[in-house]
Amino acid sequence: MYEELFSIWVPWHERNSLDGAKYPGIYIAAISNENIAGESFGWIPEIIYIGMTNSVSGLKGRLKQFDNTIAGKSGHGGADRVLYKYQDYEELTLKLYISVRSFSCDVKSNHPTDLRIMGMVAKFEYDCFAYFVEKFGELPEFNNKKKSPKYSLAFGRSNGG
Repeated sequence: MYEELFSIWVPWHERNSLDGAKYPGIYIAAISNENIAGESFGWIPEIIYIGMTNSVSGLKGRLKQFDNTIAGKSGHGGADRVLYKYQDYEELTLKLYISVRSFSCDVKSNHPTDLRIMGMVAKFEYDCFAYFVEKFGELPEFNNKKKSPKYSLAFGRSNGG
């Protein structure tokens, strides 16, 4: 379900090349020991995080916040949980893949069409959560706030979300 809506899997370091990265949308991160770059998106157990953005900077900006956080800076709550477990940035990013579903709209607009599209983004994130739970019995590891501690809380650094 929804597979055809997402981009192919791309290696983390190629995330900015994804079509639609300037728009809001959903991003799904996976850690895989096998090279899944170029493969069609699929609901795989290696998925570690599902996120969304409706920000002006779009998916590109949100993925930059994720990257900054796994590199040891602050700004992304889910990535802060990833950093707790994977503190070696270079090692992690060699195995990290991303797939996105962008939604073309103007996030600065108050036009009803744009507002509805931004609402669709938020709903679609929850649809993705629900489908993942139906398929695997629980949320992706780093969406599960009860099971995944934050690096910043364990090591005393301020971080977002």
